[in-house]
Amino acid sequence: MQFLADSHGCAGWSGEMAGRIRAFDWSLTELGPLDTWSKSLSSAVQLMLASPLPMVMLWGQSGYMIYNDAYSKFAGGRHPYLLGSAVELGWPEVAEFNRNVVDTCLAGGTLSYRNKVLVLLRDGVPEDVWLDLYYSPVADDDGRPAGVMAMVVETTERVISERRRQAAEDAYRADNERVRLALNAGALLGSFVWDIKTNVLSGDERFVRTFSYPPGQDLQNLSQEIAESRIHPDDRGWVQERVAMSVETGEPYNVEYRVRRPDGSYLWVLASGCCEFDEQGEAFRFPGVLIDIHERKTAEESLLKFTRNLEQRVADEVEARLAAEEQLRQSQKLEAIGGLTGGVAHDFNNLLQVIAGNLHLLARHEPDNANVQRRVSASIAAVERGAKLSSQLLAFARRQPLSPAVFTLRQIFDGLAELLLRALGETLQVHMTAPEDSWSVFVDRNQLENAILNLAINARDALQGEGRIDLCAENIVLDRRFCAGKGIAAGDYVRVSVADTGIGMPPQVLAQAFEPFFTTKADGQGTGLGLSMVFGFVKQSGGHIEIASDVGQGTRVQLYFPRTLRAAPSETPAPDVSQRGGHERILVVEDNEAVRVSVVELLREEGYQILTATNGDVAMQMLLEGLAVDLIFTDVVMPGLIKSSDLAAWAKVQEPPVAVLFTSGHTRDIISRNHQLSPDTHLLSKPYNPEALRKMVRTVLND
Repeated sequence: MQFLADSHGCAGWSGEMAGRIRAFDWSLTELGPLDTWSKSLSSAVQLMLASPLPMVMLWGQSGYMIYNDAYSKFAGGRHPYLLGSAVELGWPEVAEFNRNVVDTCLAGGTLSYRNKVLVLLRDGVPEDVWLDLYYSPVADDDGRPAGVMAMVVETTERVISERRRQAAEDAYRADNERVRLALNAGALLGSFVWDIKTNVLSGDERFVRTFSYPPGQDLQNLSQEIAESRIHPDDRGWVQERVAMSVETGEPYNVEYRVRRPDGSYLWVLASGCCEFDEQGEAFRFPGVLIDIHERKTAEESLLKFTRNLEQRVADEVEARLAAEEQLRQSQKLEAIGGLTGGVAHDFNNLLQVIAGNLHLLARHEPDNANVQRRVSASIAAVERGAKLSSQLLAFARRQPLSPAVFTLRQIFDGLAELLLRALGETLQVHMTAPEDSWSVFVDRNQLENAILNLAINARDALQGEGRIDLCAENIVLDRRFCAGKGIAAGDYVRVSVADTGIGMPPQVLAQAFEPFFTTKADGQGTGLGLSMVFGFVKQSGGHIEIASDVGQGTRVQLYFPRTLRAAPSETPAPDVSQRGGHERILVVEDNEAVRVSVVELLREEGYQILTATNGDVAMQMLLEGLAVDLIFTDVVMPGLIKSSDLAAWAKVQEPPVAVLFTSGHTRDIISRNHQLSPDTHLLSKPYNPEALRKMVRTVLND
């Protein structure tokens, strides 16, 4: 079969996309494995790959996409994910248009569009895109249409440039029309006659006023020196040359030049005339008129300036577009890494919970065994380090559950001042500024404080113990141009800056700063998750983060959070949860047996009555059969039809309502929106210790 594919031309394919097509698992699509492709399909792919124009083939009724290198550039951030996907899934915003294309060409028809405008998502924003599109059917080995060959050439820049040029030309023609109408209405600046035989110049009063002759000047004998002195020095030679040519050849005299006004400014005029000759063919008289063309010349200069700047503006727009696309690609790369790291968090935290629960139980059962207590303490410390690592991974992956609240950055800075002093040491200067009228934000305060502290510690390490760290909060308005490609909308923001004057970072290090596990510190001095955690938290909070650094000049990290107009809640005293244990009945819903066993033992030691269920389906059946409980303590992510959110919804409508406490190492947005918990949702994150379990259970039961 490999010989068959080679004979169809597969071996002759070249280019980046040829490699991607060979590596793709086509058995998951209707096309089947590559070595079973028909000769017509392989030949069409070879033809497409050899084309320098953007081309894409839509194969089968679903329109599975195969494209060349040029089309991959047009696809932007969607490449390489478009390869092998159905066209309606790859371009969902124009699904109906593409469905008509596939149906028409598979029926044997062809389609073509010139400067077709489509609304495509670019950088997450709908944008008008103009395209030249050509569609034709591709036959299978039996001669029946089996696919569509599409040629896609983007003409957006050309269309926009042409529209701007047309608008400028329209404005120019309008100005010319206004000049013509002005002339018809009598926009003359005067008339003159030059008697060549006697070398005498005469004119009317308007001519005299235009050239600023002295008052009382004889209109029949005007000084030619005065007239010449009023002409702009750069135009004087040109005027004299045109007059001499008209006298010598008899050609009509039409020349544009500038005349100085009394205030020193210049007026554009058109001098129009014709030399008259006597019967002997000698020039004897030169009459003419002056016409005001100042508005037209001003319009022409504006058009010339516009034309000269147009290319630069187009270049600037292209550069901005490329920068936005690069930011999008970087964001997509970090998003892919985040999805991978977040996916393992749930199982990892369950393992940590099993270890932590059994260690705490062992410590309780052997209170007098010093060796056991010492080894348990060391093991619990390791579990806590693992939990911190998992929390940082979830922060980078934007999967950590957040509890946002309304506050100002001035409040944050006031609360952090003493902590920063202890964490950074007295040898560093820490300068903190925030406006008195600082706008409010709606984010998780603990996570924001951790992010600022993390950045400040990075700055301390970069300063190597000496120097200054600046923490600044500002109210700022971001425009659309700044926000392009950053995943945020224009509007009001609060910017938090952490800057140092330390060693800085070279470009190659700066490019990887947000990637997880990347660090320039020595082994044991950093995990490489600090900036990754800050990046994930800011993005999950609907904000944006930027970092700038120069070797030897220092580093500045800027966090942007959208302004909120929500009212800040009134402060209420924290509930007293000092009471230990209780007699209430608790239903523990946990699919992991090891976790379930340890938590049941911990709760029973507190005096609670414990019932268990292995998943949501079993728990709901027990509750519907009349089981009365005071609290449902349930894992968030479990197998089965009934989710933990369904149990909570059932508990909420009971009379009286049944308290619910969730626990998880990764909520996957089952009980949250964008991993942000509502105020009435209680979550105990894994892994937890007995004290945290006791306090949270008591808090929820006391509500």
